Amino acid sequence: MRSLVDIQEEYEFLEGDERYRLLIELGRELDVMPDALKTEATLVRGCSASVWVYPTGDAGKLHFLADSNAAITKGIVALVISAVQDRPAEEVAAMDIHAALEPFDLKNQLSSNRTQGVPNMIALVKEHAARIAAG
Repeated sequence: MRSLVDIQEEYEFLEGDERYRLLIELGRELDVMPDALKTEATLVRGCSASVWVYPTGDAGKLHFLADSNAAITKGIVALVISAVQDRPAEEVAAMDIHAALEPFDLKNQLSSNRTQGVPNMIALVKEHAARIAAG
């Protein structure tokens, strides 16, 4: 998975529909999430599309599997995941993920129904990281 910095450099160079294409491409790069993990327990609430996030790994290195049934939403999910993927739980728990995503200006680039679930997804990721970091 690409780093958030690499994605940002490419994203800033693009405009309009090209940014949508990049998001769709990012979504395709996510690790495959087995259908068996797409349950009520892994469903992110408040998203207009279905979004699932499944945490794996340990305190030293968190890893998330994620998926969505909508291509652009899946790309947004990939952006969030790229900010935290394979980092220590303590670092993710303390991280300001909203600030890390600010350069992408998602609220102005995408319709509100595509971004409404982002805070819930970030909260889920941070809660899991905090629980793992606390041991």
